[in-house]
Amino acid sequence: MTDPTVTDSDTVDTTAVEALLQSLLKGMRATQLYMPNNPVYQTAIGNVRKAFAPVWEEVDELELVVQENEIVWQGEPVLSQPRNESLAWMLFKDGLRSLTIARGAEDDEIPHFLDVLQQARNLPPEADDDLLTLLWEQNFESIKYEFVELAPEDAAQLTKSDDEPQPPAAAPRQVVEEEQQENETPQGVVNLEDFDSTLYFLDDTDIAYLKAEFEREYNQDLRGNVLSVLFDLFELQTYPTVRAEIISIIENLIPYLLGAGDFRSVAYILRESRVVLDRAREVLPEQAASLKELPARLSEPEAITQLLQSLDEAVIHPTEEELGSLFGELRGGVLETVLEWLPRMTNERVRDILGLSVQRIAAQYPDALAKAMGSNDDHVVLETVRLAAKLKLPPVITALGSLLIREGTSELKVAVVDALSAIGSPGAMQQLEKAVSDQHRDVRVAAVRVLGTRGHRAVFPKVEATVLGKDLKDSDLTEKMVFFEAYGRLAGPDAITHLKPMLSSGGFMKKKPDVNTRACAAMALGKIGTPEARELLERATQDKDPLVRNAVNKALREAK
Repeated sequence: MTDPTVTDSDTVDTTAVEALLQSLLKGMRATQLYMPNNPVYQTAIGNVRKAFAPVWEEVDELELVVQENEIVWQGEPVLSQPRNESLAWMLFKDGLRSLTIARGAEDDEIPHFLDVLQQARNLPPEADDDLLTLLWEQNFESIKYEFVELAPEDAAQLTKSDDEPQPPAAAPRQVVEEEQQENETPQGVVNLEDFDSTLYFLDDTDIAYLKAEFEREYNQDLRGNVLSVLFDLFELQTYPTVRAEIISIIENLIPYLLGAGDFRSVAYILRESRVVLDRAREVLPEQAASLKELPARLSEPEAITQLLQSLDEAVIHPTEEELGSLFGELRGGVLETVLEWLPRMTNERVRDILGLSVQRIAAQYPDALAKAMGSNDDHVVLETVRLAAKLKLPPVITALGSLLIREGTSELKVAVVDALSAIGSPGAMQQLEKAVSDQHRDVRVAAVRVLGTRGHRAVFPKVEATVLGKDLKDSDLTEKMVFFEAYGRLAGPDAITHLKPMLSSGGFMKKKPDVNTRACAAMALGKIGTPEARELLERATQDKDPLVRNAVNKALREAK
């Protein structure tokens, strides 16, 4: 059989075939674990038969191409698995290259086919039978297959060379006796050449096979296999008592897995619990609630505290992927607890891994991040603000704005300004207006610098009132400079009328503005940059005060 040609314009829907192959895998697992009269086995086989129905709506014969790492239908892979547990590899290594299943095979032949696959998987290396022999014995009518002949890799043909030296036709008697004496084995010494080594030693092929089997056995995820069986039973078995027992086993397994540091398996439980509820039939409401509540129960502060403490004290630490997969299944409520614990962690590596997990949770649950900003712990609040700045999350803008109007340290409020600046949306700029009149000088400076640079016109009345009023009278030069520069950017040429007398050095009987105000006025004119503003600056280039001259020269460079 050749692989059907699929043009670029064709759209191949492989969903039905993929679902069928997944059902076949579960059928193989049921064939391995249960007798034919077992209800679980019968349910699994029934699901396999049902899975054929959508396929027969598309084709009358299912032609599958078997490759080394996957099974292909109409040019598209429909089953890919790791090699150590791959159905494709099991068929491929025994020589099977194509498999054709005709309509009606599911009625009688598919259960026998699954049984043959299970027998072939368990065949010992020295067995006389193989997959081809087992399939041939069944004499299937609706299942066809193609094999290729596999030659032994280590086979070698031994031929006698014509150049090999030949023994002499006759040797002198003395020479023969000497050779016999040399070849005689002393009494009591065993000569390995007297034994057939093939009876007692493994060849290279056998050794390679044993190594591969050992590696496959040791690389198996036994916990994962057990959990998969439990969830398969929950899905296929509809008896309430059986499902209740499975839920109890899973709940008891979670503390053990956490204690063993197997976070990947715990994440698998949380993820598969959600999936199995979508597939299983006739699940009692209380049983569904128990599975749905697993992530919430693990996200409670008591459970997370115990988990973090065990992480900090552990000798072997999880990888970033393992811990990330677990926290990715938890609820956003863990955020505040983890942030409280981070400063207490003594292991720097664990602290770094947790920091990455916290970022994922915050990005996934921005509402939880906003809620954590209301914490009474100043460290937690500061960390949430830094997270908001790093992740640039618009949903937390309102929460950030509320931090600007409540009591807080200068460090916290400056961090809020940085976060709102990083987000940079109009809503963020609107919240930032609250910081223009903050009691902390650093907060005011940071806020006005951002608003002026971004040209946020809504803040102009506050900035103008501050510049033209007396609020900056006792301010230092940096704060004055920031307000004047923002005023120049926001007001534009209209500000020249007010800035011109401020830059003036005064005249006869006129009060001279202070040096800082004149320098700030020069910087504001530089932000305006119009010809009129440049003309005023050029007149002041020879000012007697060095601070004013420096400000004027800098403003002229910026106004170019």
